[in-house]
Amino acid sequence: MKKLFSIFILLVITIVLVSNTSVEEKDSPYQDEYITGLANLETQLAGLSEAISDKNISNDSINSLLIESRLSFKSVDIWLRYFDPIAYKKINGPLPVEWETEVFEKWEKPYKRVSSGFTIGELYWGEESHNRDSLHTLFDSSISAVRRFQNDSFLSLLGTPDHFFYANRLFILNLATIYTTGFECPNTDEILPELIHILKSNREHYIAFNKSFSSTRLTSNYLDLYNRTIDFVDAQPQDFQKFDHFSFIQLYVNPLFTLNQKLILEYGSVSTNLNDFSLNNNVTSIFDKNLYTGQEKKGVFKGLEESTDLNRLYDLGEKLFNDPILSVNNKRSCASCHKPTEFFNDTSTATSLQLDGQSFLNRNTPSLVNSLKNHLLALDGRHYSPISQAKEVIANPEEMGSNESEILKKVLAIKYYKKEFKHLSSKVLDNRMSANHIYSALIAYYGLFDSAQSTFDQVMTAQKPVSNDVQSGFNLFMSKGECATCHFAPMFNGVKPPYVSSEFEVIGTPIDTSYSKLSEDRGRGSVHQVSEMQNAFRTPTLRNTSFTMPYMHNGIFRTLDEVLEFYNQGGGQGKGLKVSNQTLNAEKLNLTSKEKTQIIAFIRSLDEELNIPNNSKLPKARGKLKNRKTEY
Repeated sequence: MKKLFSIFILLVITIVLVSNTSVEEKDSPYQDEYITGLANLETQLAGLSEAISDKNISNDSINSLLIESRLSFKSVDIWLRYFDPIAYKKINGPLPVEWETEVFEKWEKPYKRVSSGFTIGELYWGEESHNRDSLHTLFDSSISAVRRFQNDSFLSLLGTPDHFFYANRLFILNLATIYTTGFECPNTDEILPELIHILKSNREHYIAFNKSFSSTRLTSNYLDLYNRTIDFVDAQPQDFQKFDHFSFIQLYVNPLFTLNQKLILEYGSVSTNLNDFSLNNNVTSIFDKNLYTGQEKKGVFKGLEESTDLNRLYDLGEKLFNDPILSVNNKRSCASCHKPTEFFNDTSTATSLQLDGQSFLNRNTPSLVNSLKNHLLALDGRHYSPISQAKEVIANPEEMGSNESEILKKVLAIKYYKKEFKHLSSKVLDNRMSANHIYSALIAYYGLFDSAQSTFDQVMTAQKPVSNDVQSGFNLFMSKGECATCHFAPMFNGVKPPYVSSEFEVIGTPIDTSYSKLSEDRGRGSVHQVSEMQNAFRTPTLRNTSFTMPYMHNGIFRTLDEVLEFYNQGGGQGKGLKVSNQTLNAEKLNLTSKEKTQIIAFIRSLDEELNIPNNSKLPKARGKLKNRKTEY
């Protein structure tokens, strides 16, 4: 009997093993969506490439194929953009050449990325002197990139649910910043058709995901709101400039983001993707300034958590910020240029005084409020950390003209500073006093003012009502004004989803308001000497612009009206200056006076409710430091 039982067990095991090896495991409905979508895209691109090579195919037919192929691409955008941003740019890169330094490698030299695909292809095809062979090459690169996404390594990612809510988060963030602005769709007539197509395609992906992963489903609340989002877009006018961006984002996109964030936490989804490096899983609004991390705000004091210690750190930083002890002549402080009463800016002059008290610096003083929301610092992005930036300012003979050993000696000669640094340093790992402790106290102080909300932030979360001018201004900002192709929510600076790098733009800023010639400041080009970066500057935030005039890197414009008219005319190129690498659209925007007023009303709604006290008294000192004061 035992022998028969053993034979039976062996037979069962054999059947199981044979069945497992002879029948391949089926792909899930969710994986099938991905496989089918990629296959369709490859087929469309191959057909487009073949048509481009066939001189008997008319230009109109190629235009139609371009539109159809873009729609196939948008069907799988949610995955491709998230899984591999570098390969993605071979399919839909916004610029022919980009020099990038992302947050997780920003200490390295910028590296060159050559893009290809739809956006570049369409722009090139629209030129009078286009060449079919060149266009063919662009899309051959795209086909190779699509085939990369067909590798098993990507397919295996879809075998588990963890990536989904993170990829979906990036999709939602792009609904608010990229998909509706024309950032990567040169034909504005196609922006809304592409938007509705991507929304409906993703609905099918959602259905397949829920079938494949029943324990981590998208909730009915999310799906109901998503269906209403599609209904809203379907009911909008087909004219891009009449689309209600404000209602779309406030009533639909931002609430979808909130629900998706809750699901990330509820399901305990874990990301291993660098796209999520800077993003915060705990915020519930796209317009929360803590959406992403830019810079470390406390430097070597990052381990401090107790409120009493933090308050001591902030008080210490405030005193140091206003103390001329950090300059070589004990007459100049950080507050000389970054005046706390002026949002840490200098509104009195185009560029601030140099250390000699007579000459002027080359660049306008930027506000320090929200500056830590950038991954690269200074207008040319030459610093990857605020400590690096502070080191240069202290040593620069035109600014503070001192050195680290000298400032350490002077600071620690003052009883209050020595006592506070001794106490605070004892609470952190880096407890050996250095100049970095001084810099970190300064950074912690001005970083304290990065948490204020604007009226618009509160409007977008329904905490405050919106005026007609602000709503109209935001809609113009996102469409006809083309402002949102460079300034991205929530900071309305050059940090766009997934918030891992800082954008630089060439806009053609003149040396004077008569546009006699282009500014001679090479900006990013002086740091990274390549043709594409000549005259490029980091895109600044539009928050608090009512308090941070004058504008541009050289402070050439005193009012927002001047700035907006500069853009309305097509920047430097539009005003007749030679700017061969201008990234700003050189065509006139044709904004009316009323429209410009409405855009400015929106920009002013980004002003923050911020009170910066300026009553810090300098700690007592002896000898030549006893009567020190900031003189200029």
